Amino acid sequence: MWVYIMASGWNGTLYVGVTNSLSRRIAEHREGRGSEFVRQYGVTHLVYAERFERADVAIANEKAMKRWSRARKVALLESANPPWRDMYDTIHLD
Repeated sequence: MWVYIMASGWNGTLYVGVTNSLSRRIAEHREGRGSEFVRQYGVTHLVYAERFERADVAIANEKAMKRWSRARKVALLESANPPWRDMYDTIHLD
């Protein structure tokens, strides 16, 4: 399972999600399928991803992250990806 953050661009709109197939889910987001929010705000850049062995732990982390302030989410993703680079083509998926 993966918990991920997507952004519309540097310092843009953020979206936090959870999935069992990161490559499939990101492809859906990029094609404008699966999330009205992502489609509406053009959130297509994968800027953070963390893999979990257990689904319950991943889901709990995703729910917690959704409650975080924007500043806390930005601090997390900038610790792993300071330039907010789109990681989709470089991360080891699934």
